[in-house]
Amino acid sequence: MSVVADGRPALRARRLRPDDVLRVGSAGLRTRSTRVFLSALGIAIGIAAMVAVVGISASSQADLQRTLDRLGTNLLTAGPGKTLSGEAAYLPDEAIRMISRIPPVTSVSATGAVTNAKVYRNDRVPAAQSGGLAVLAARTDLPATVGAQVANGSWLNEATARYPGVVLGSVAAERLGIGAAGSDVQIWLGGHWFTVMGILHPVELAPELDSAALIGWPVAQALLAFDGHPTTVYTRTREDAVEDVRSVLAATANPQHPNEVEVSRPSDALAAKQATDQAFTGLLLGLGAVALLVGGVGVANTMVISVLERRAEIGLRRSLGATRGQIRLQFLAEALLLCVLGGAGGVLLGIAVTTAYAYTQHWPTVVPAWVMAGGFAATLAIGAVAGFYPAVRASRLAPTEALAIP
Repeated sequence: MSVVADGRPALRARRLRPDDVLRVGSAGLRTRSTRVFLSALGIAIGIAAMVAVVGISASSQADLQRTLDRLGTNLLTAGPGKTLSGEAAYLPDEAIRMISRIPPVTSVSATGAVTNAKVYRNDRVPAAQSGGLAVLAARTDLPATVGAQVANGSWLNEATARYPGVVLGSVAAERLGIGAAGSDVQIWLGGHWFTVMGILHPVELAPELDSAALIGWPVAQALLAFDGHPTTVYTRTREDAVEDVRSVLAATANPQHPNEVEVSRPSDALAAKQATDQAFTGLLLGLGAVALLVGGVGVANTMVISVLERRAEIGLRRSLGATRGQIRLQFLAEALLLCVLGGAGGVLLGIAVTTAYAYTQHWPTVVPAWVMAGGFAATLAIGAVAGFYPAVRASRLAPTEALAIP
């Protein structure tokens, strides 16, 4: 123990325990609850924006992955492109049979565009008001290959494909004002009455079927002068052989002119859409960061005002033996506690927003652990930065100067 000149023991400042730091730090927040709430709200909004943006993006990706797992990424399509002279090409009639001989191929089906036929609700609708619906000749095994499901009625079979029956895509049925299939429900197609036998659910890997009227291959040739050339061949392969089949599909579909065949994988379009969504996610994350910065400025403002308002308290504590380090620690603890409150509220709010949005979209709710941990880390960093200057300023106040201020 050290002594002073007159022999009395010198008083030494005690080191603040962690519970002491929390007590003095929270005391300053409790006395200004409204201001603290508004400052914490600014932090919460920034953290919630970041958590929600990442969570919604992750939920969307999870839904896409779930969709691809259900539909498969092993569907390939082949269609006619252009000739060297720029004219429209066509696929040979035997393209379907030849593609089915590729060993890894598990199923093949096709549709053919009936270009000279239009679809109307009845024969009194003006010819120009066709609604942009396509007429496609379809093979009976099409649903199994593309993953289409009938929402109402039934699909074509070997018998009904020879008669004027039609299955409507989901968009086509909506535009024609048809809610259910039935023997008494008919549409005017290509100058003939066709009975609506079924309505499809939306086909995610073949969206072109949604706005089409699908009829049997034989009846299309018999009634509508369909030339029999397939315009889209759908091919399912083994998962481990997709790229191998893709590399030979054009040459197999049209051996004489493989350059006139366009090959694609529908699942690639879904992945491209997801990549576009991720670009917007980056933009929204930037907006969240700006909101977080604004919240940090609010915390700094609150702490600076707190120092100005509490100079008498600071002077009293200094005169009772509190060191500059303890004063700095007190105000730094206040700033950190303020940001932690905002961060915790922001993470919870972000999870709630993600959950609500995912529920409305029928997505699985996914909030990565790293974004929650990153949100807390960001709040601590903001609290340290926002509270550093006010804490240093408070510690530099001399006891006599602080106590002299009215």
